Amino acid sequence: MKEIEKIIAFYNQIDWSREKAALGTVVKVEGSAYRRIGARMFVSSNGQWVGGISGGCLEGDALKRAQIAILKNQSSIVVYDTTEDDPHQIGVGLGCNGRIEVLFTPIDPNDENNQIEFLKQITNKREPTILLQILSVQSSDLNIKGNFYTKERFSDLSNLLKVPLSTVQEQVNIAYRRRKSKVFKITNEQGVTVEILAELIRPKIKLVCVGDNYDVNAVMDIAMVLGWEIHVVGKMRKLGKAIHQAAHQVYALEDADSIQMDEHTAVVLMSHDYKTDVDVLKKYIHKKIPYIGMLGPKKRMLKIQTEFDEANMGINMDTLARFHAPVGLDIGAESPEEIALSITSEIVAFFRNRAGNSLKNRKGSIHERL
Repeated sequence: MKEIEKIIAFYNQIDWSREKAALGTVVKVEGSAYRRIGARMFVSSNGQWVGGISGGCLEGDALKRAQIAILKNQSSIVVYDTTEDDPHQIGVGLGCNGRIEVLFTPIDPNDENNQIEFLKQITNKREPTILLQILSVQSSDLNIKGNFYTKERFSDLSNLLKVPLSTVQEQVNIAYRRRKSKVFKITNEQGVTVEILAELIRPKIKLVCVGDNYDVNAVMDIAMVLGWEIHVVGKMRKLGKAIHQAAHQVYALEDADSIQMDEHTAVVLMSHDYKTDVDVLKKYIHKKIPYIGMLGPKKRMLKIQTEFDEANMGINMDTLARFHAPVGLDIGAESPEEIALSITSEIVAFFRNRAGNSLKNRKGSIHERL
C-alpha cells in the first residue's frame, strides 16, 4: 500500500498541462522475480518515475516502454524473460531467472475512472479490494487491453464480453476467498477469449501499540517504513510529540476499548507494566483481533493465564493461535531496534501465513504460483 500512496502523491503533483504519464504494472510472474503481481511503476513523460517492477534491473527499459505507451496513447504488455541464458535479454546475469509480464497503460487525468483515481479510493479501505485488468483479447473488435474494472463496473464488463455476470463474479470470489491475485480466461459463446488479471489489493496493516516507553518509537519507526496505520495507547503525559506526529491516532489507556479492530489489525502489548497489560488484554481477548502479541518473558504469560483461570474466563492462551507471547521472531534481538524488527517481522509472517523460518530451508519457490 505504501508504494500505491507514493504513486498517488506523484500523480497529484504532475502539471498535466505540460506532462503526460503511464503506469507499468506487473501482471504475470513465472519462476523467480524480485517483485510480484501488482508491483507498480508510475512514469511521467519527462522521465521521472516512482515505484518499481524489479530490483532495479528492468526499470531503465520499463521507463522507455512507459514513454512509448504515452506517445502512442495505447496499452501494451512487455515480457521480460531471464530464464534463458541470452546475453541480449534485459536482466540476464542479475540473478532474476524468471519471466514477468508488465502492462503499460497511459493515464488520462480527465478520466475520473482512471486507475490512479481508483487507487485513491481504496487507500483507506479496511477490507481487501479486487481490481480486474484486461491482459489480452482475441478479437480486433474489442479494444479494451489495459482497461480495468472495479466492483461497481463488473456488470459493464460482463455486458461487453457477452458473458453472464456470475461468470465474472465466480472468478472474483475465488481470488477474494483465497486472498491471492489470479489470472483467468473467459470465453464467450462467440468463441472470443479474454485474459483477465484479478488483483487482490490488501489494506495496510493497522498496528496498535499499547505502551508509552521509548521502545514504542522503535516499533513505530519500522511500521512507518512499511506504511502501516499506527495507533498508540498509553499514558498521555508520557506520550511525546514524536509519537503524536507519527501515529494515526493516540489514545489514553482508559479509551483502549474504543479502537475499531478488523481482520488486518495487530495489537502489541508493550507497556512493561503487568497490570496495564492484563487490563488491556481483558478488553481485547474476546474481540476478533487476528494478532495479539505481548512483550516480556513466557512466565509473564503463564502468570496471566493463572489469573484468567481463577476468574473462570475459559481462555487457554497457550493454544490460542492469535496470541503471541513472548512476541516476535527468535532472532536473538537485544536492542529496542532489534526487538522492534523481531516483532514487525513476526506480524508480516503471520499475515502472509508464513512460519518465519530461514528461506534457505524452505522447500520449493519463495513465492507461491498464482
